[in-house]
Amino acid sequence: MRWNTILTILCIGFMPITVSSQEYQSSRQIKEEGKTEFVPHWFMQIQAGAAHTRGEAKFRDLISPAAAIYGGYQFTPLWGLRFGVNGWQAKGGWAAGNQHYKYNYLQGNVDATLDLSNLFCHYNPDRFFNAYMFVGVGLNGAFNNDEAVALANKGYDLRYLWTDNKISPVGRAGLGTNLRLTSNLFFNIEVNANVLSDKFNSKKAGNADWQFNALAGFTIKFGKTSRKTEPVYYEPTPQPAPVVKEEPKPVQQPAPVKQEKINLTENVFFTINSSKIQTTEEQKIEKLAEFMKNHADCKVTICGYADKQTGNANINMNLSKKRAEAVAAQLKEKGIDSQRITVDYKGDTVQPFSTAEENRVTICIAE
Repeated sequence: MRWNTILTILCIGFMPITVSSQEYQSSRQIKEEGKTEFVPHWFMQIQAGAAHTRGEAKFRDLISPAAAIYGGYQFTPLWGLRFGVNGWQAKGGWAAGNQHYKYNYLQGNVDATLDLSNLFCHYNPDRFFNAYMFVGVGLNGAFNNDEAVALANKGYDLRYLWTDNKISPVGRAGLGTNLRLTSNLFFNIEVNANVLSDKFNSKKAGNADWQFNALAGFTIKFGKTSRKTEPVYYEPTPQPAPVVKEEPKPVQQPAPVKQEKINLTENVFFTINSSKIQTTEEQKIEKLAEFMKNHADCKVTICGYADKQTGNANINMNLSKKRAEAVAAQLKEKGIDSQRITVDYKGDTVQPFSTAEENRVTICIAE
């Protein structure tokens, strides 16, 4: 039960694929129909029937058994080549006294065959009636002519009598048909005429001897004799690709560059109760002036201080002012415009540092 269920599911699953493939094939436009193509192949023929050697006796008295076997190759739907052996018995006759005699022969043949049905009705491997004709050459070897020798001994004038054997060249032609039983097996019917030397039947007639055969048998074709090609379809017209309208991409504005604020702070220290700039502090003012020259848009704020531990508020306020003005004066001497300098002072009201020595200072902030 489980396996049946699985098989059912698989069949249902493949059905859409099969249907889709069939729909696709039916929707395509055929450029060239599929056709049946000829495949070259070998064949064999086995025949048996009756032979008639033309002579002076009655027709029925000159009928003898005949057989043939051939092998061949069909090169194209029209042309083939076969080679083989036929023979058995032939007969001759003498009108006077109603005398007739028989002898044996074997004949090797090479025939070129032409398929008449394919010539006039186009190639069709499934056709029932397949007519053909052939022309060929051969070599006939006759033997066992004892009955003709016996007649000659009785006084009959057999001018071309031969005793042991007789070799004669042969020209031949014929018609036949292969009646299709299966794709590789056919019932064969053939009649042919063979022209031989006047000496074939031991009698001198002043013309060539003729032998006729009516044969039936089978034609066997080996291997695959045809193949079917698939139809050729027109290539589907490619559909134009849909035009995708691209939306304009928003132009990204570059992020504003944050300019870092450039500043410089210098602390110029002074001695107790003094506004004179010490030599050791002058390099700070020099550095500050150089910075402002390199940054023309910078301004400097100078703020003076005094320590709370010495003097009083008035003295310290005045002292912090002088200290700020002293630094500003040196900056001006070094080429800094007064418009870029702001002077301020706090006295001892603000103590920026923790020690008295550090609060005797002017703080310069350039930015």
